[in-house]
Amino acid sequence: MRVPSRVAFTAVAAVLLASPLFAQQREIPIEQLMSAPYPGGLTAAPSGGLVAWVLNDRGVRNIWVAAPPEHRGRKLTSYTQADGQELGGIIWSKDASTIFFTRGQGPNRAGENPNPTSDPAGAEMVLWRVPVAGGVPTKVGAASSVAMSPDDATIAFVRRGAIWTAPVDDSKPATQVATVRGGIGSLSWSPEGGRLLFASNRGTHAFIGILDLAAKSVHWLAPSVDTDESPVWSTDGKQVAFLRTPAASWHMMFTPERRAEPWSIVVADAYTGKGRTVFRADTGRGSVFRGIVGPQLTWAAGDRLVFPWEKTGWTSLYSISANGGAPVLLTPGAFEVEYVTFTPDRREVIYNSNQDDIDRRDIWRVSVTGGPPRAVTSGADIEWQPAVTSDGAAIAFLKSGSRRPAHAVIQMGPAAPRELASGTIPADFPERAMVDPQPVVITSTDGLKFHGQLFLPPGAKPGDARPAAIFMHGGSRRQMLLGWNYSSYYANAYAFNQHLASKGYVVLSINYRSGIGYGMEFREALNYGASGGSEFQDVMAAGLYLAGRADVDPRRIALWGGSYGGYLTAMGLARASDLFAAGVDFHGVHDWNVGVATFVPSYNPLENPERTRTAFNASPMSSVDGWRSPVLVIHGDDDRNVRFVETVTLVQALRARNVEVEQLVFPDEIHGFLRWDRWVEAYKASAEFLDRRLGGGKK
Repeated sequence: MRVPSRVAFTAVAAVLLASPLFAQQREIPIEQLMSAPYPGGLTAAPSGGLVAWVLNDRGVRNIWVAAPPEHRGRKLTSYTQADGQELGGIIWSKDASTIFFTRGQGPNRAGENPNPTSDPAGAEMVLWRVPVAGGVPTKVGAASSVAMSPDDATIAFVRRGAIWTAPVDDSKPATQVATVRGGIGSLSWSPEGGRLLFASNRGTHAFIGILDLAAKSVHWLAPSVDTDESPVWSTDGKQVAFLRTPAASWHMMFTPERRAEPWSIVVADAYTGKGRTVFRADTGRGSVFRGIVGPQLTWAAGDRLVFPWEKTGWTSLYSISANGGAPVLLTPGAFEVEYVTFTPDRREVIYNSNQDDIDRRDIWRVSVTGGPPRAVTSGADIEWQPAVTSDGAAIAFLKSGSRRPAHAVIQMGPAAPRELASGTIPADFPERAMVDPQPVVITSTDGLKFHGQLFLPPGAKPGDARPAAIFMHGGSRRQMLLGWNYSSYYANAYAFNQHLASKGYVVLSINYRSGIGYGMEFREALNYGASGGSEFQDVMAAGLYLAGRADVDPRRIALWGGSYGGYLTAMGLARASDLFAAGVDFHGVHDWNVGVATFVPSYNPLENPERTRTAFNASPMSSVDGWRSPVLVIHGDDDRNVRFVETVTLVQALRARNVEVEQLVFPDEIHGFLRWDRWVEAYKASAEFLDRRLGGGKK
């Protein structure tokens, strides 16, 4: 397709700016679209029927709780500053009288904790306790991987690479009880309370260990050269089950992995350490372990082990006897299981999936022994993160729609769910002014079909010649949905897409290959990412789709996205500036060899020149000579996912080629901006940039 010259574009844009087309549009301010508090970390207490969650209200984060029978949410903590310090890791005492939580985030490789306000005093990640009845939180100290003892008397946690314990009542100082090599995680108490189970990651391999507190000794369970993880106790504490991934040659990140040496489940004697394999994945499809959100392995009722397996090409749940035998498929069908939890008696799995609705999520339940799954929710909304109350009488979960943003609800039996904290969404939130995205399926340039969501501005009609924007999510293991996303990062992106639609843009959000939700072969797409960048074909197909629409001006199509979406934005501008007139690149990957090294510091591009060359050729930097379209780059310089140098290098290259590049840099901000005001600033700058470059959105 031949696109008219930029001279012609400028003339057309000038005519459109004088047109009443956009004057008929009522713009929804981005602050208003982002004014609803975002919930997360929903968890049920082990007794008393309570639930708790974190609510981020325009950057001010607090813990909320709700108790039966009314389950009316109330704020438990009273933080008032939007200081970018996250709350999370909610742990209940067994009697539900106390909540432990962390505030702040862990350090980067340089030992620096996120400090997005540039506070001269610095920042730290700290464990706190607060009475559920109300009161001022008490500082426990630096901690991670927190676990509560069965008798409610002691917490165990990891601090500076060692295992510590402390009394819940703060009667004595915390005590270091073990120093263990490697990264410690998955800490849990034995049922009787005298031992601590943990995983120790040594880099090339990982062990499962048990610390006997009375004997002051550590012993290892069936140690090998493999990677052992996700350990769980048997009900009686006599055995431990864990996942084992075989040692194998190193796999290049951001490249497809459809086959591997099969993973397995090992059950070990908790006292002798002797183990036996009770399950081994088949070769071929499903041989690579694919995880879920929640416990990867659960010792359920009837000595059944429940786990995910991709044997069918879809992420499904299975169960097997702890003694071995044939696995039972619990969730048959072409759909993905995602968030997983269990009823208190561990007889049923509660999960969400995109069964019967590929671009949304519903909650389901099924027995751990098998049988037909039963729908808990249905309809056009999106539900996730289920939490079953301790009496099993209710399921709390998070819920959103195409216009109503995420909020916490509870469902009692067959009754309709009701909000746990009604009134937290502002009364002036613009639900009625928003648009409902339409599902679209586009055929890529190589014949592959992919899904997207089309946001049509109110009053749009053929012949309007609207400006358009294509959004690419990050990850790439993500999926955009037909409504407010279950990730705060992508809920913000959904808000910005709605903002652009309200300004008169036609917006297309695409679920390009290598994303989730459509099965293993779509996710592990051939030649994706660092092995060839095959997703770029989907970006081109999306651009051609918009260019062929009667309501879109083909000379005014822009790209925007963050992280992996920033990578694809840069790819589009570098390789197809004739089709894409401008772009906004949030913290994008620009050279896969740098991107891989960010996650694998030992990665050496000199070890395999052919692999290194392929990765570079799949990167925007390899095609920067063809880049002509203007771009806005946005990045925080404490980014732990995409190194800031990726943007530094790109800007240098574009300046050398006289490409118009604008920048918005946030000192001390991480990848997913911790400050709400910075999201607003970034989106305002993005909208202003697109308006100026595309001649759209003016009143």
